Amino acid sequence: MGFRYLDRLASPEQIQGFLGLMDLAAGGAESAQNVFELSRRLQDSRPMQLCRKRLARDPAAEALIQQRQLSGPYDAGALKALPKGSLGHTYATVLEALGYDINFFPKPSFFGNLETDADYINYRVYATHDLHHILTGFSLDNFGELGVISVSVAQFSHPGLAFTDLMVLLLNWFHDDTPLEELATDMERAHHTAAYAFGRISEGLEMGLAAKPLFAQPWEQLMERNLEELRQELQIEAVTSGPWSWYTRPDLIHALET
Repeated sequence: MGFRYLDRLASPEQIQGFLGLMDLAAGGAESAQNVFELSRRLQDSRPMQLCRKRLARDPAAEALIQQRQLSGPYDAGALKALPKGSLGHTYATVLEALGYDINFFPKPSFFGNLETDADYINYRVYATHDLHHILTGFSLDNFGELGVISVSVAQFSHPGLAFTDLMVLLLNWFHDDTPLEELATDMERAHHTAAYAFGRISEGLEMGLAAKPLFAQPWEQLMERNLEELRQELQIEAVTSGPWSWYTRPDLIHALET
């Protein structure tokens, strides 16, 4: 075994930095601010360099990064007035039913006023994150989070989201102390097993690989589009069953139907 070489690979400072990142990832379930800060700390990392290279292969993404185009702010009332079944109506209605602020994502100032490409990538990822929930069908709570963030990991290796995937899977593995056969429901498995986390990560990765690039989609111009038609165009087969899908929330379906 090569354990004797570990001191060459990780200094005490690097280990302490890693533990700090792990703490932020673990705290993501308590506050989204932890995830935002995690991505900000990784903005100069080698994984971010890989993310930047992957996005550069898409001309639309490259143009967006160079332009530093902002997202929102969104007028929830105007979006709700769009036709039922549209992306914008669904987006605003679901977030309102959950009590979420439709503009709850970091301002450019949080990411250094977007001075670097990495700053802008982080900003764009979180500014469009809840839209990705609507598109993919993954719920906007902890049950669907691993699925939706894995879509972006598959498409362009975003470091903050990839690190979150890895840490949640690791933490669930340490916490997994109940035999699977003793858990009767999906909800119990979601709370107690690493297998659940692995399943959602795998599901999101597969969806991201199958879908057309999402990073540079002009969402503001697509709000009036029928959601199902848009999914077909983007090659997204939405998740509509299980506790990790917002479609299984009766309150959300009721809000969309009224």
